[in-house]
Amino acid sequence: MPAGHNDDAHPAPSPDGKPAGAEQASTPHIRWGTYRPGFARSFLDEINYPHNIHPALVPGITVDDQKNRYGVDRFVSGVAGALILGFILWGVLSTQTLTTASSAALTWTMGNLGWAFSTLAIILPVYLLYLALSKYGRIPLGLDEDKPTYSTASWAAMLFAAGIGIGIIFFGPFEPMTYFLSPRPGSVDPVTQEAVKLASAQAALHWGLNAWAIYALVGLAVAYTSYRRGRVPLMSSVFAPFFRDGKTDTWGGRVIDMLAIIATLFGTAAALGIGALQIGRGVEVVTGWGEGGNAVALIIIAVLTAGFIASAVSGVARGIRMLSNINMVLAIFLALFFFVLGPTAFLLNFIPSVVVTYFAELPTMLSASMADGPEMEAFLSAWTNFYWAWWVSWAPFVGIFVAKISRGRTIRQFIFGVLFIPSTIVVLAFTIVGGTAIRAQLENQTIAPDGTIDSLPAPEEIFFVVLDTLPGAGIMAILVILMLAIFFITTADSASVVTSQMSQRGDPEPRKLITVFWGLCMAGIAVVMLLVGGESALTGLQNLITVTALPFTLIMFAMVFALHKDLRSDPLILRDQYTRWALDKAVRHGIDDYGDDFMLGVQRASGANQKWATAAHFDSAAPEYTQWYQRTDEDGNPLDYDYETGTYTGEIPQVDPDQLTRESGAEPNR
Repeated sequence: MPAGHNDDAHPAPSPDGKPAGAEQASTPHIRWGTYRPGFARSFLDEINYPHNIHPALVPGITVDDQKNRYGVDRFVSGVAGALILGFILWGVLSTQTLTTASSAALTWTMGNLGWAFSTLAIILPVYLLYLALSKYGRIPLGLDEDKPTYSTASWAAMLFAAGIGIGIIFFGPFEPMTYFLSPRPGSVDPVTQEAVKLASAQAALHWGLNAWAIYALVGLAVAYTSYRRGRVPLMSSVFAPFFRDGKTDTWGGRVIDMLAIIATLFGTAAALGIGALQIGRGVEVVTGWGEGGNAVALIIIAVLTAGFIASAVSGVARGIRMLSNINMVLAIFLALFFFVLGPTAFLLNFIPSVVVTYFAELPTMLSASMADGPEMEAFLSAWTNFYWAWWVSWAPFVGIFVAKISRGRTIRQFIFGVLFIPSTIVVLAFTIVGGTAIRAQLENQTIAPDGTIDSLPAPEEIFFVVLDTLPGAGIMAILVILMLAIFFITTADSASVVTSQMSQRGDPEPRKLITVFWGLCMAGIAVVMLLVGGESALTGLQNLITVTALPFTLIMFAMVFALHKDLRSDPLILRDQYTRWALDKAVRHGIDDYGDDFMLGVQRASGANQKWATAAHFDSAAPEYTQWYQRTDEDGNPLDYDYETGTYTGEIPQVDPDQLTRESGAEPNR
């Protein structure tokens, strides 16, 4: 089998007759400019790859082994912080003008760029499944020899935890009931048997595969860039292939990180806002107090934010993890409570029929667009596109979490796990809770007394209304309030830490005061969202989330291309390419010279056999293949690295490539 042109096992003599490598032990790595095949071929023996390792043999780099200098990014923190504080002041001092502006911005966004949200939700599952089933699926999210950090069972449990949140309790019964009483325009008649299954299928669309594809893209990109390419876990790091010399510490990279911070703050604040609303309503139901509306929610936000700040300042990360685990157990218990004490036989028949309806209706549901008339435009603005925008705003937060727990898994394992494990759980939860609500409505119109959407209780109240149809409702209501409070604190804590890391150049141990600042910003945004929404708090959430998520939505389109560009030059993919090239040329060479009687071997291709070289056409020393694994110090100065021992061996002296070129007798490469 013809070998590649950089086969060190059989060195060819250099142009001056000396053995290749005789004078190269101390030769520094040369960064080449524009590639010229002829020149590179004649001067090949003068070139060293970074750390004397071919790009196809690099085992990967993890960010933990890199020398990074962390610290507060003043531009990102300052600009993002100023924008958030300005928004909060605007909302508090002039709520009406912000309401008017947000409504106008929503109308413009949906009318002109609503397609961006729906297109992203449609293409991402297709692209991710393509990656999983293609040659890229074998690429590990880590070093070649890395094993998964967590067992499959533990990993699945953490993905399960990531899929559980305030939204399931708030929207679980409210959303299917809304579609049952007022289906998607042009689909089925309201309050019919056809509307029963379609209602839960529509909710499954918003919370299922398409939603988790949005999270999966960001999680995959961050995991790959951090644990395979050795870059800090920032959104801008994913775009290194598009930046000069792969350096994202520029204004462009900082704008990307800033937009990710803003999207995360607004998306998380929305969850805190609806959580506070529902906790307030739950307290009113349990205690019998009069309705306090948004005023109670604002008090709850203040109290729970104080609890979150106390946890952030004291650094009780272990306690936060314990609370998360407790909530996961409580969520499972709540789902079993609805399933066992609710209409069990109905749900056993309902669940599989919803799954079939979901897949049967998937093309129709996804094909709905803003061009389908005013009714459809209103529906998509209030529901489908709002959800796509909300998941985009959550993507940096959830993506970084999922990336951290997925190190060592292959891209194929990651995609199938992240797409199907949490989405299955969330859809089941929605189907059980929503199915229980619809069944109660069908039997005695318990939920909406007059059978129309106008009599449907407020979103924050419906869960307790459905709960009241089951035995033990009083005790379970207290449990639900506790779950919501824990969700609030753990979500605020985790999102603030991630936001703080993004504002401090990916620092794994961000400064606590910065973390507290972003937590307060989140609480402030939640307050403004409730003020903007007024009596219909959900409207304020929808308006602001959709508008603020738009910039990062457009960034996610570019993220697909940036990730794919990285994957194409991955060492494992390069090895696959060499395998195909070698076999193809070896077989052609064998048949050409020996007919049927030949066998394969490995030797250096030189002289007349150069045309059979495995990668004669390929410049493996080009910057796009080698630049990424050059190790540097905290200031970006090159360092040498020994892959056999896994240690840094010293700083590489800076050498003028043109000087070395002139010494070889060749013309400078420009």
